[in-house]
Amino acid sequence: MLGYALGPAYDQLTELAPARPCAPSRRGATPVVRRCDEFRPRPGVIEAYARIASGDRLQALAFRLEHCPDLRWRCSAVELGGARRP
Repeated sequence: MLGYALGPAYDQLTELAPARPCAPSRRGATPVVRRCDEFRPRPGVIEAYARIASGDRLQALAFRLEHCPDLRWRCSAVELGGARRP
């Protein structure tokens, strides 16, 4: 995905990657996408998210895609957050 990221999003992804946030849990549970959706605030922009479960861990991955002048979609922002399920 790094090849499709713009400046700040590229930096965010390189900071997240070493921690392997969506890797299988310590107990070996395979990550599963529980839900994903999108919002289009204006033409040429998509804000999307996915909820990813892995064992007792549930994380949200949100990103923003922008349709650039070269007619390619590029990731311009990414956020990752998570919490343990009760």
